[in-house]
Amino acid sequence: MGRDIIKATAWDKVNIARHKERPTGAFYIENIFNNFLELHGDRLFGDDGAVIGGIATIEGRPVTVISISKGANTKENIQRNFGMPKPEGYRKALRLMKNAEKFKRPVICFIDTPGAFCGVDAEERGQGEAIARNLLEMSRLKTPIISVLMGEGGSGGALALGVADRVLMLENSIYSILSPEGFASILWKDGSKAKEAAEVMKITAENLKQYNIIDKVISEPRGGAHKNPIKMVEILKSVIVEELKYLSKSSIDEIVSERYKKFRHMGNFNS
Repeated sequence: MGRDIIKATAWDKVNIARHKERPTGAFYIENIFNNFLELHGDRLFGDDGAVIGGIATIEGRPVTVISISKGANTKENIQRNFGMPKPEGYRKALRLMKNAEKFKRPVICFIDTPGAFCGVDAEERGQGEAIARNLLEMSRLKTPIISVLMGEGGSGGALALGVADRVLMLENSIYSILSPEGFASILWKDGSKAKEAAEVMKITAENLKQYNIIDKVISEPRGGAHKNPIKMVEILKSVIVEELKYLSKSSIDEIVSERYKKFRHMGNFNS
């Protein structure tokens, strides 16, 4: 007889999404794309290591790639502020998106963040406005957008790169309004109930596909992407190429219109 398959719980997926060996955005950029040229700065304040962005090619097609990325080790995590962008990170991302629109390059975003940085300096420089500006501009950006949730997708910090024509999630990634620990602390005044909160919040790729919050769940190697990163690269690259082909069948006006309708209809379960 074959070995019984135990279904992963929401909390299991939270832990896999946060796994210290889970592939980072920098890893995916390096291994999926060719000719990557990183661009720095928001032209307003400075550069943000939590957001990587630039121009690349995939299967010979020019694209703009942007990633909120954690680090692969302690030194990189400090450099990338543990994947928590500041306003200049979101403004850098928007600058690159507007450049992509100008030159008719599709935008591909990778997201892995517990949320936007909530420090005093970030708030002083307009963290909320920077996120809101990205939501507005992405909703009407006249070029195709694909966003991939590859680990954690926390709150507005993740949504700031998530207003896309195709929103994809790796099967062991999560996407939520806040962390399960935060949710439990607010709802039950007990952060130790995070495991129960993860189930209640419906934060897994499977849950979100059911509610049409995302468009596709991408299978991972057995045990998670960190178990076989190269295989994960092959799977993810194939999906991105497929999605680009799908979007190329529509005019840009059709794409923007459908993007708008998709997000306007979220949460409407009565129609």
